[in-house]
Amino acid sequence: MSGALQPSPSRRLFLKSAGLVGGAWVLGLLPGAGEYAAAAPVAGQFDPNAFISIHSDGSVTLTMPKIEMGQGTYTSLPMLIAEELEIGLDQVRLRHAPPDVALYGGARHDQFTGGSLSIQTLWLPLRQAGATVRTLLVSAAAQGWGVAPESCHAAHGVVHHAASKRQIAYGALIATAAGLPLPAVPVPLKAKRDFKLLGTPQKRLDTRGKVDGSAQFGIDVVLPGMLFASVAACPVAGGKLKSVDDSRARALPGVRDVVRLDDAVAVIADNTWYARQGVAALAITWDNGENAGLSTAGIAAIMAQAAAQPGKVARNDGDAASVLAMASGTQRHTSTYTNPMLAHAPMEPINCTVHVQTDRAELWVGTQIPARARDAVARRLNLAPEQITLNGYLLGGAFGRRLHSDFIEQAALIGRQVKGPVKVTWTREEDMQHDVYRGFYHHVVSASVGEDGWPLALFHKLAGPSNIAPFSPGLLRDGLDLAAVEGSANLSYAIANVKVEYTREDGPVPTGFWRGVGPTRNLFVLESFIDELAHRARHDPLAYRLAMLKDKPRAAHVLTRAAKLAGWGGKQKTPPGMLARTGRGIALLYAWNTYMAQVVDLSVGMDGAVSVQRVVCVVDCGSIVNPDTVAAQIQGGINFGLTAMLYGEITHQDGRVQQSNFHDYQALRMPEAPQVVLEIVDSEEPPGGIGEPGTATFGPAFANAIFAATGKRLYSTPVRAADLIAGGQA
Repeated sequence: MSGALQPSPSRRLFLKSAGLVGGAWVLGLLPGAGEYAAAAPVAGQFDPNAFISIHSDGSVTLTMPKIEMGQGTYTSLPMLIAEELEIGLDQVRLRHAPPDVALYGGARHDQFTGGSLSIQTLWLPLRQAGATVRTLLVSAAAQGWGVAPESCHAAHGVVHHAASKRQIAYGALIATAAGLPLPAVPVPLKAKRDFKLLGTPQKRLDTRGKVDGSAQFGIDVVLPGMLFASVAACPVAGGKLKSVDDSRARALPGVRDVVRLDDAVAVIADNTWYARQGVAALAITWDNGENAGLSTAGIAAIMAQAAAQPGKVARNDGDAASVLAMASGTQRHTSTYTNPMLAHAPMEPINCTVHVQTDRAELWVGTQIPARARDAVARRLNLAPEQITLNGYLLGGAFGRRLHSDFIEQAALIGRQVKGPVKVTWTREEDMQHDVYRGFYHHVVSASVGEDGWPLALFHKLAGPSNIAPFSPGLLRDGLDLAAVEGSANLSYAIANVKVEYTREDGPVPTGFWRGVGPTRNLFVLESFIDELAHRARHDPLAYRLAMLKDKPRAAHVLTRAAKLAGWGGKQKTPPGMLARTGRGIALLYAWNTYMAQVVDLSVGMDGAVSVQRVVCVVDCGSIVNPDTVAAQIQGGINFGLTAMLYGEITHQDGRVQQSNFHDYQALRMPEAPQVVLEIVDSEEPPGGIGEPGTATFGPAFANAIFAATGKRLYSTPVRAADLIAGGQA
């Protein structure tokens, strides 16, 4: 990537351009019908979702329709264009897209990054854009030479005419190309056999900036005359500020002001340290409200009660209820599972810099939802969206946390009371105790089995918060949150009678998306439960699964390959110098149009301590853009999942979150990370998502390995050493 990220183009600049803009030729992408048009004045609606700019020096600027938050988007998306445009990644420049749903919202009309959707949704549009531009550039060169376009070809940003040995760089063709008519039909895309970039390992374009410090995150923003703010919000969800004595804070050096909000207090100072010292000096009285007595046990009881109530049916094959009603004794098996509340804990602290003036406001922030955030701030400040400028930045981790604009709105309300720009930064404690958490979920799973142990019916009833309802209520289907049941409603196994039912109970604490969303919760439950059924029937867990996948070849393949690579059925080695029990567990995922199987090898010490030695993973995620990105996402997802299995739990007492930082909400340390053996299936299927499957598949494979080692089933997490002590009760 040449140079730093470039400034984003404004919508006005794009719409006013007549093809050539400041020595560059700009192409916009139109979603939907697959048509493409050069940027030009238009009447009525103009709805592109990304731009390519060809500069006179031959470089290419891509305005990124998705956000880079560590997942490799700012390398994979340029690869899609570069492949068809016939340029090298060394010719690519990148810039963040400004908030504009019409330009960057795509077919979903929603400008956000999440859900493992970036490559899935842009695999064809960005390649088509690159192919269209290449065709026009080749035609421009052919026109100038007076030859047929078919006699020319492009390579590394240069058009060649082999017969005459002539060549010309893209930059010299932009004026001619901008005046050519667009192809009447979509340009054919390359076949996989002709790929030069796609499917090959490529170094990330953002690596240099992240190594030398030139990469800019929201927390790096520095503006002339900028002040700094630290915040204390009510520690109880829904609570309000009752009163504050700020006299001691105002007397401290560097403190400029104290700002009051309905549910928080902010200290404004010359730097962040002074602001934090000021917050520590405040004497705050809170009105904790109706959640003052909230506890984890209380939240669990709310969800258990909800699970006992009728819900929305997500899947209803056959007649599971009748089959289960006829089953008795050993023919029926029921288990109850729960998922704990979890924090996101991104490495970059929550932050937002704002400058609010009477008739406008400007934001500097890393967010997964730039347009939504802009609009939310506009509503808070009683301004029009056009009066808000949002400058995007790289994200230092998110995992779903930055799909919410609460901290951006708070910063705007603080900034409204400050003269000049102010950077609002949450402490780690503030973030940990005021997150938009993964919610607590309650599951009851029942199965009827035949005399041979194979399931005749399966009923999965779950209750918990809806992530979709507050985020995109229009996506609810007759009140059903399809994301809440993903991994369950599309369970791969062939069972004649299956019913999945979901009862929405949002509970008293703000909750939202967390890496892996529905499948992370549901597959922990269902893949564990399938394992239960296999052991009850005295069947091998692998064979038991494969027998129900005869019509799912892709699922069966990843499962079979993972087992073979792991040495399934062979003897597992005990870690050197350790008196421990060993276990091997397996799990299967189908979600985000991706198939994945994992085998976990672990050991459990006599004191109950768990150590994971190896994870074997086989993934079929369709067509691959950058295998290095796939590997990194799976490795990171596995370690993220292992963190949750070993340590992840947010608890409440007296209305307050008990965890505050990484000492009591631990993250996995490097010595704890397992060896990951990965095989990527060669495929020509459309690409699936890869950011979340690694986390979602790991949980149940880990739980099944715990059972294999100890004979004790995990019905909730995190795993507790006291429950696994050798000779202890299950």
